Amino acid sequence: MNDKTKKRCIRGAIFDVDGTLLDSMKIWDNAGERYLQSRGRQAEPGLSRILFSMSLADGATYLKETYELPETTGEIHQGILDIVDAFYHDEAQAKAGVRELLEALSAKGVAMTIATSSDKRQIRSALEHLDMAKYFQEIFTCGEVGVSKNEPVIFHQAAALMGTAPEDTCVVEDGLYAVRTANKAGYFTVGVYDASSRDDWQDLQKEADLALESLEDVQRIIEELTV
Repeated sequence: MNDKTKKRCIRGAIFDVDGTLLDSMKIWDNAGERYLQSRGRQAEPGLSRILFSMSLADGATYLKETYELPETTGEIHQGILDIVDAFYHDEAQAKAGVRELLEALSAKGVAMTIATSSDKRQIRSALEHLDMAKYFQEIFTCGEVGVSKNEPVIFHQAAALMGTAPEDTCVVEDGLYAVRTANKAGYFTVGVYDASSRDDWQDLQKEADLALESLEDVQRIIEELTV
C-alpha cells in the first residue's frame, strides 16, 4: 500500500454503477439486438459497435432505416428503453464483492452516494430489487446535474450532500475519464476493472490512486483506510 493510502481516512464514498457496482454494461451492448429480435429481425454482425457512439434517438433512426422497421423512430426509441428498463428491474446483478463492501463501509459509518450517467429510475429499480438502495443517501445523475463526468460537478454535489471534503472522499469508478476528472478535483480514486472497459485498464492502473481487479480487493483496502 502506498504512502498516500496510509494517510487517508475516508469518510465518504461516491460510486459509479454500470461496470462498477453492477455487471450491467452488457445491456448497452445488446439492447439494439434484443429489440430487433423482438421484431423478428436478425442483427448484423458488429451492431453494438455501430450503435455505441450514437445517442438512443440516433440509434433508433439507424435501426428503422437499416432494417426497414414499420415502427416510428419514437416507438423504436421507447421499445429500446423498455428493454433496458426490464433489464435493470429483473436481470442486473451486483458484481462480486459488492454486497460485502457496502456492508463493511456502512458498518464503519462511511457515507455513500451514487454518481451515474444512467437514468435514475433505472438505477433505483436495480438497487431496490438487489436490496442495495438502503446503503446510499442519494443518486446523482449526469442528466440532472447537466454535465458529464468530464467535469467534477456531480462529484462535488455528492460530496456536499455527505458533508465530506474531496480529500476525505473516494470515488469508485471503472471509467478512465471519470477517474481523471475526480483525480484533478482532489478526490481519492479507486479504479475498478470491468470487461467492457478492458482496453483502458492499463491507463486506469496508472491514473487511479488504487487500481483493483475486483471489488473484493476494494473492501480490504477501504477497511484499512477507515480504521
